[in-house]
Amino acid sequence: MEGICTSCLYSSITPSIEYKSRRKLLNSIKKNRRICAVSSVSPTEKSDALQVKNISRISALEQLDFERGVCVPFRKYSPESVRNKVLESRGQILSLVGRGIEIVWNLGLYWTTLVYDYLVGRDEEVVPFRARQLRTLLCDLGPSFIKAGQVLANRPDIIREDYMNELCILQDDVPAFPNQVAFNIIEEELGQPLEAVFSKISSETIAAASLGQVYRATLRASGEDVAIKVQRPQIEPIIYRDLFLFRTLASFLNGISLQKLGCNAELIVDEFGEKLLEELDYTLEARNIEDFLENFKDDPTVKIPRVYRQLSGPRVLVMEWIDGIRCTDPQAIREAGIDIGGFLTVGVSAALRQLLEFGLFHGDPHPGNVFAMRDGRIAYVDFGNVAVLSQQNKQILIDAVVHAVNEDYGEMANDFTRLGFLASGTDVAPIVPALEAIWQNSLEKGLADFNFRSVTGKFNQLVYNYPIRIPERFSLVIRSLLTQEGICLTLEPDFKFLEVAYPYVAKRLLTDPNPALRERLIQVLFKDGLFQWKRLENLITLAKENVTKLSENPAFRGNNRGTSKHLKIEQKLDLTDTIKDGARLFILDEGIRRQLLLALTEDSKLHIEEVVDVYRLLEDQVDVPSMALGLAQDLPSVARDILLSWSASVLSDR
Repeated sequence: MEGICTSCLYSSITPSIEYKSRRKLLNSIKKNRRICAVSSVSPTEKSDALQVKNISRISALEQLDFERGVCVPFRKYSPESVRNKVLESRGQILSLVGRGIEIVWNLGLYWTTLVYDYLVGRDEEVVPFRARQLRTLLCDLGPSFIKAGQVLANRPDIIREDYMNELCILQDDVPAFPNQVAFNIIEEELGQPLEAVFSKISSETIAAASLGQVYRATLRASGEDVAIKVQRPQIEPIIYRDLFLFRTLASFLNGISLQKLGCNAELIVDEFGEKLLEELDYTLEARNIEDFLENFKDDPTVKIPRVYRQLSGPRVLVMEWIDGIRCTDPQAIREAGIDIGGFLTVGVSAALRQLLEFGLFHGDPHPGNVFAMRDGRIAYVDFGNVAVLSQQNKQILIDAVVHAVNEDYGEMANDFTRLGFLASGTDVAPIVPALEAIWQNSLEKGLADFNFRSVTGKFNQLVYNYPIRIPERFSLVIRSLLTQEGICLTLEPDFKFLEVAYPYVAKRLLTDPNPALRERLIQVLFKDGLFQWKRLENLITLAKENVTKLSENPAFRGNNRGTSKHLKIEQKLDLTDTIKDGARLFILDEGIRRQLLLALTEDSKLHIEEVVDVYRLLEDQVDVPSMALGLAQDLPSVARDILLSWSASVLSDR
């Protein structure tokens, strides 16, 4: 296979699908599927040498597709499209030259001050001042640089942690543009005066960001309160121009980037540009909202705002107003009758569902984008910055967790390569001891005191000292987890993130409908060829705890539960598929059968007591007659698989 195809799955899909939901798009892809190197060949199925050969021949965007395990349809960004946009007229070329001089001059002056600080030996003592200076400089250079600063605030592989902390201020401290300009844009998109659509609109912005700002309004037709997100004026040509200059400058830094990160600097710019242009099109954000609504439609603990498609366009987005309580105000949450511990449990579970179940997660859940509803639900707003993890990526992430549990740090390092943190062919041997030190040191105080910020701080040092690049989607994952952990600790300083996360992960391992995930369960339950009975009991106990906690919205205190309109979610730990899969594996897989039989007879004794303990944990969760009926119904299928397996072995012997 000579290279990676970025569009082969989509060549027979009509352009009209572009603005349909991802689910409809994926269904269309299934109907029109062609063979694609990205989806049909995983990195583990090729030698390192072949991977290096392939990746050296492909473009930066195709490398991103390779790492993701998917092709991206209808990509809005490509270096060629950006180049064509900014070079299509003489006036734009002159503007480009002027902007290039402005950027080089300002960044050059700043770099000169850093060099001077280094030469006179004061580079460390002036770091706080230089970090503030950099933040101010990025604000002065405009929205593209503000956005770049926000991205750098989550990229320890590129800049130091002290600079990252200063750039985090850019997440909230962005100046607004004039109201009248915003109102003119809204009228242009609606094609009618504001008064014809809205009976009332706020005179001040509710929030301002690098690409747009938000107003509160009331619909004239229905009286519903809505949020109006409007894009900054004339921002698209500015973004395209700056992206072209970013990539041009990056081409001069490829050598340094290859040495420090194991990838071209152009790849980082392409990754940034692709995400930025997606955020710039509010029709895509509307689609994100609809996808989140679909994902959480049966979850009564999560609130996603409705989007008003007929009033929205590329530059304006109208959505349901969320009348919630900011997650930084614990007193107001308590006064609303909401149990903070229960609310945090809901929030962590919702975040983990996005990451490990849906593969579509909110990339910027800062306190301004997450609210506590007065009925105990957690509400999300602002869906411009979301990221998608492919099924392959989710499985590799779970592999990394399994390898951490089994203390297999060599395989964990290989997982980093498969996820795109390390260039293919990189020698992982020097990184293995560092990973081991980070993980074991973080667990010395026990899981109850584990927190992501301490782990991330140590990981930041690792990526700054080794040729590790953090792919954009995973920088969003890290930021998302850190931000939500920060919200948890603000509301409840003693909150233990993993005490909620572990039961959810345990339930996923035991009950996930994806058979590939249950294969990871086998890896967790065996260590050094020995069956881990205690680990199985702990998994079942934790999974039952998760089901019990979320059987109804835990954010409601006792006196409020009766008034809640929320129904119970699930009453029991449904292990039907897991037990059926286990029975099938026992019958069909000789290796698994041998391992399980050995597990029952380890140390020359029958482990009847352990089996009884497991049964006692499950007896109130499993409907035995229904389970037996299900197994009986599967017998013809199992018999067929046995015959096929037997015939295949006979033929192979010949």
